[in-house]
Amino acid sequence: MMLVAVLPWASSPVPPMKLCSGKRTASAMPLAAKKRSASSAHHPGRGRALTAATATAPASCHDDEQRPRLQTLDLLRFLEEDGWVEDQMLSLLTPVDEAWQPADLLPTFAVAAEEQRVQVAELQARAAGVPDELLVCLVGNMITEEGLPTYMTMGNRVGPAEGVTDATGRDGHGWARWLRGWTAEENRHGDLLNRYLYLCGRVDMRQVERTVHHLLRRGMSMTEPSCPYHASIYGAFQERATFVSHARTARRAALHGDACLAKLCGVIAGDEKRHEVAYTRVVARCFEADPDGVVRALAAVMRAKVTMPGERMTDGRDDSLFDHFSAVAQRAGVYTAADYGDMVEHFVRTWRVAGLQGLSGEGRRAQDYVCGLPRKIRRMEELAHDRAAQKEAQSVSISWVFDRPVRLH
Repeated sequence: MMLVAVLPWASSPVPPMKLCSGKRTASAMPLAAKKRSASSAHHPGRGRALTAATATAPASCHDDEQRPRLQTLDLLRFLEEDGWVEDQMLSLLTPVDEAWQPADLLPTFAVAAEEQRVQVAELQARAAGVPDELLVCLVGNMITEEGLPTYMTMGNRVGPAEGVTDATGRDGHGWARWLRGWTAEENRHGDLLNRYLYLCGRVDMRQVERTVHHLLRRGMSMTEPSCPYHASIYGAFQERATFVSHARTARRAALHGDACLAKLCGVIAGDEKRHEVAYTRVVARCFEADPDGVVRALAAVMRAKVTMPGERMTDGRDDSLFDHFSAVAQRAGVYTAADYGDMVEHFVRTWRVAGLQGLSGEGRRAQDYVCGLPRKIRRMEELAHDRAAQKEAQSVSISWVFDRPVRLH
């Protein structure tokens, strides 16, 4: 779904949530002149340059006191009316008839009872070699994925605004269809991992289910302004982070001999990659229309202490459960502070932030800050790594694995 990010000042990463690579994993900067002219040829009016003549210039999202917040939605409306959402985002969603389903990847009960037992026994035999720390990472990822009802609600916070939010729950415009399509694809992730964990017999499913229950009851406090720039930037980072986490889990599962788990995490990572491409495209298009506003929004997101979707995770006993999950993921190499620095550098390069021209004074300061951030993050990660190396080994009992101790550092 969305989500694992390490804060620049944090010593450990904040793990993710919520996919087999889709056919469309092309450049995350899809708006080249050739593509625009081709789109315009087939769809009159599409691919037009966004100017004051075609839409009101969007306000900088973090400057809501000076300019009405709803004005920031003009760009999204324009992209919908221009056909851009249909061409560049909805095309990344897999048709239902072509999409994988959890039942395709796990033991089936549509066979004779003996064959069922054989399939489950084979899954459990492979899972027996998976170490507890990787199981903790897997459970944490699954629980975060299961928070999808909260995330769909958060994804509808850029309104209320006609043509942008899903006001009725079945609106036909592109943004509403994207939100529902994204949710439908993400919904399979928690289902798939949940069923694997249940069948493998390696975790305490009641404690896992209690944690999901707590997470949904406690909700999520998203401190970022509910505006298009911040939300799309946040989405791009989260989707890339979850792609990294699921892909790493897949590789480590394969190393420990569980080919089934490796495949499950691999197909989830493929979905996350497609979703990352979609949000990356949105931000790239916004940069074309309003570079000053978007670079300031990007800097604001980087400076903010962004609340991660699973941060309020608890099993009812351990209120630091999310921190422990994050520390285990860091030590296991599933998602690390260094990954966050790589991610910031990736987006700075992909969105061509260093080459932006015509910025205001505040925009230039934001540009300098963002472009210098990867280097700062890496320095801080090195210091955190050195401090961790000097600490004594520490373990904590985690209820998900029957209170067995799992090493944090």
